[in-house]
Amino acid sequence: MSQRDRLLAVFVAFLWGLNFLAVHFMLGHFPPLFAGALRFVVLAVPTILFVPWPKVRLRWLIGYGLGFGTGQFAFLFIAMDTGMPTGLASLVLQASAPFTVLLGALFLRERITPAQLAGITLAVAGMAVIAWHRAENATLLPVVLTVLGALCWAIGNVCSRQARPDNPLHLTLWMSVVPPIPMFVLSLVFEGPSAQWQSLATLGTANGWQGLAAFGYVVGFGTVVGAGIWVTLMRRNPAGVVAPFSLLVPLVGMTTSFLFLDERPALVEILAGIVVVAGVLLGSMRRRQRSTPALDLAGSPS
Repeated sequence: MSQRDRLLAVFVAFLWGLNFLAVHFMLGHFPPLFAGALRFVVLAVPTILFVPWPKVRLRWLIGYGLGFGTGQFAFLFIAMDTGMPTGLASLVLQASAPFTVLLGALFLRERITPAQLAGITLAVAGMAVIAWHRAENATLLPVVLTVLGALCWAIGNVCSRQARPDNPLHLTLWMSVVPPIPMFVLSLVFEGPSAQWQSLATLGTANGWQGLAAFGYVVGFGTVVGAGIWVTLMRRNPAGVVAPFSLLVPLVGMTTSFLFLDERPALVEILAGIVVVAGVLLGSMRRRQRSTPALDLAGSPS
């Protein structure tokens, strides 16, 4: 991996870490499910008009969109809207990597190595400690929702792996066509049209401009720029070399949430977070054997 590609990988991790801070401000104005629907609509319209079809089976595209798009961001946005700390969300969401390894073993018959099993065990143990600590403070639900978001991300990973696109970026963009309708319907049911309209009608306020700027960052930098560079890096380098750079995301997320939101995680959560990151790193290690291809664990976290 060249020095330039290393710097680009760090830059993407920085963009994605800041993305959680942007989501925090975006959810300060938009209802969470409605925000998710709008996010993907903005991406879906130009994709349909200008991006070539990725030439994959429709079922894998839909599965990718429902898992990575609808499920991940519905659970994540609701979790953050109901009290999940921004920095902690960036950490717990990394559980998608060991979840992907487990799903690959269950549904794609990929063998789990001892190192991967140890990593999964570490990650689960770390998340269990975080959940236990949060449960003592009556804030368990947001952690559970974030873990479910990570599981949905892993489901999306498996579907994108099965799709085997010639151009991964085209698949990533066309995935955005799937989530808008289910997320908009969920928003109508659980948030109501009045909340949707209120968020749009008040865009001219100070809070509205802040939410709109954050929304622009999430779509433009967090998704288009970040995913575009990441896919390019995955093309030029082995996935096992690029993927570990995503572990920098929670470091950026937790640091920026501390600096700008004054979030101060408890010591036990920091230590458990280190265990989770170590477990993710172990769980993401690729096998050297060529007989069974490894899962691509990388993706745009938010």
